[in-house]
Amino acid sequence: MRLNVTINGEKRQADDVWEGESLLYVLRERLGLPGSKNACEQGECGSCTVYLDSVPVCACLVAAGQAEGRVVRTVEGLADGDQLDPIQQSFVDQGAVQCGFCTPGLVVAAHDLLNRVPDPSDEEIREALAGNLCRCTGYEKILDAVRAVAKGRVA
Repeated sequence: MRLNVTINGEKRQADDVWEGESLLYVLRERLGLPGSKNACEQGECGSCTVYLDSVPVCACLVAAGQAEGRVVRTVEGLADGDQLDPIQQSFVDQGAVQCGFCTPGLVVAAHDLLNRVPDPSDEEIREALAGNLCRCTGYEKILDAVRAVAKGRVA
């Protein structure tokens, strides 16, 4: 099938897509958007989190056919050209990126939280990021990154 989808504000098309193929596979392998990571393929780790019609989803669990005619925003789409989104910049500034595998999903989840709750409590941050696993950081730097954006300490 031919998949027509708007990704990061741009209408895109992928041909010869199998309806059961994951949105994650289409993004990474067919459309050249490697930001979302393929870690567990079971929706358990959050590394592949993207927005689908403004709702965060694990792209590994979304069949490509379900994205037909819809709007996807990936971690790449959070930046405005060369200008990183404040949460992306904060992850860099706060040292919240180590191996980077979990980072895209965490950034999208934190972005969503901050859009819904501009000044979240630590409990709200932890709850919002609970579906994202990180093996490297111990999470404190990630929490610091979200806190910094909430407190306006990121340009």
